[in-house]
Amino acid sequence: MGLELYLDLLSQPCRALYIFARSNNIPFEFKRVQLVKGQHKTEEFRKVNVLMKVPALKDGSFTLAESIAILLYLVQKFKTPDHWYPSDLQKRARVDEYLSWQHANIRMKGSKLFLSKVLLPLLTGQPLPPEKLEFATEELNVTLTQFEEKFLQDKPFIAGSEISLADLVAVVELMQPVCAGYDLFEERPKLKEWRRRVEEAVGKQLFQEAHEEIMDVKNLTADQFAPELLENFKQQLLKQN
Repeated sequence: MGLELYLDLLSQPCRALYIFARSNNIPFEFKRVQLVKGQHKTEEFRKVNVLMKVPALKDGSFTLAESIAILLYLVQKFKTPDHWYPSDLQKRARVDEYLSWQHANIRMKGSKLFLSKVLLPLLTGQPLPPEKLEFATEELNVTLTQFEEKFLQDKPFIAGSEISLADLVAVVELMQPVCAGYDLFEERPKLKEWRRRVEEAVGKQLFQEAHEEIMDVKNLTADQFAPELLENFKQQLLKQN
C-alpha cells in the first residue's frame, strides 16, 4: 500500500501538504475528505485519524496527524532538497521558530477574519457588525507587521535565500483572508514580492491549482453543509465572535 494523504483543499494546512508533495514529486494517493459534508466525522475516517481532523497521512499501516508532523515526515522519508528544512542548525532554527509562532498568530488571526467575512454571514444570514470586522482586520494587520519585521525582514525567504517549509506554511495561511475578499498584500509591497517568490519557487500553476476551491468559497451555500454540522458550527462561530 502506498502513501495516502487525506485532504480538503479548503484547509490551509492541507494545501501546504498538497503543494509540498506535488512540488517534490512525492507519489501519493489524494484521499479527499470534504469537511462541509462531515466526511471527517465518519467511522471510516476515524480509523485513519481518531482526532477526526484533516490533514492525515497513512503510509502502509502507519498513520499520522498534524500538518507540521506530516511535513517533517515527508521531508525525512523522501529526502527532499535541504532548503525545505535546512541541515544548517541556525537556518533550521529559523524555520522551527516560525512554525512554533504561527499557530497562535498568523493562523489564528487569518482564520478569524476568514470566518468572520465568509462563514459566519453564510451560516447565520447576517453580516458581522462592522466594528467587529474592523477589529479582526486590525488584529491581523498587527500580526502581519510582526511577520514582516521579525521573520521576513529584508530576506527573500524566512530562512534566507531559499524557500523553506516556513514560507509554504505562511503563504497558505495568508491566502485564506485573501480568498475571503481582503487583499492583505495590496498595501504591503514587501509581502507581495515575497508571495511572488514563493509562488515561483513551487510553480505558479500548482499554486493556483491548490487554491482553486478556496478562491471559489464565496459561492458556498449553507445547504451544502451536512445538517448535523450546521447548527454546531454556527454556535461555535458565534462564540468566537
